[in-house]
Amino acid sequence: MREKLLEILVEPVTGSPLTLRAAEGAGGDISGGELLSESSGRTYPIVRGIPRFVPVENYAASFGKQWNKFRKEQLDSAVGATASQVRFDAEAGWTSADLSGKWLLDAGCGAGRFSEVVAARGPNLVSMDLSSAVDATRETLCRFNNVDVVQASIFEPPFRPGTFDFAYCIGVLQHTPDPPRATGSVVQLVRPGGRFALTIYARQPWTKLNAKYLARRLTRHISSDTLLSAIELAMPVLFPATDMLFRLPMLGKVAQFTIPVANYVGRKDITRAQRYQETVLDTFDMLAPTFDLPMTDREVDGVLSALGAQSWDFRTRVPINCVGVR
Repeated sequence: MREKLLEILVEPVTGSPLTLRAAEGAGGDISGGELLSESSGRTYPIVRGIPRFVPVENYAASFGKQWNKFRKEQLDSAVGATASQVRFDAEAGWTSADLSGKWLLDAGCGAGRFSEVVAARGPNLVSMDLSSAVDATRETLCRFNNVDVVQASIFEPPFRPGTFDFAYCIGVLQHTPDPPRATGSVVQLVRPGGRFALTIYARQPWTKLNAKYLARRLTRHISSDTLLSAIELAMPVLFPATDMLFRLPMLGKVAQFTIPVANYVGRKDITRAQRYQETVLDTFDMLAPTFDLPMTDREVDGVLSALGAQSWDFRTRVPINCVGVR
């Protein structure tokens, strides 16, 4: 972590200032040590340059496993594509002119696929995740000198409300135990007049009939190691079968709804081998999380109204992609 990060870090919940102790590193880059709360006396370790504010084991453990194992599968720089950049621009759209020198939060960074895109645009980027995926993110972003990675809870972030000029949370909120509360937490971290972008799974009357939700009744009770092994074992059969079925006119959409395999047959920007690996990754991503709780646009409206956000707009409603001004 950079010494600069100490300007905005506080103790979760109490908001107490933090003092750096036993620091390791050089040139303003802190690789180890601990942070001491001036009010509670609690300490928080800095491990491999990452301040850690949560226990190692938590409800996001499956995400830590998947992103440390599949760190490169969705990185534009690794696969030679621009899917992450295109998606970020569609769902947030902030340019280098918007972000340069500003404080920006990636809430739920995973392996850093979007962090990699925005880091190149010059903000003071803080990439935060609850899981050990932060270690994958740190490796992804090691070439940037304008980035900090923090392991913390979206419900108890180590920042005061109004800390950031920009914040985004893409594809994460539904995987928390309380998506409306998590939505509010992200938006409150943005200063008045600052901007936010949120992308959330949408809940419709038939959503829970999707095969992935039916399968999750079983799979979320299976250990992540066992589930991943089962997916890898079955994929030599499932991949070619879904590759054919998902392409069928009309019937393909039915097959995608009724077969819990994440094979994105429409992708033309990566090789078949890369898509195979992505299918393993995203099928695990569908079936492993402890929580998968889609929201409605009305629920998002309610959260933003209660917070007194200045304005917001739904770019899409399925999935929910909402951008606004705090």
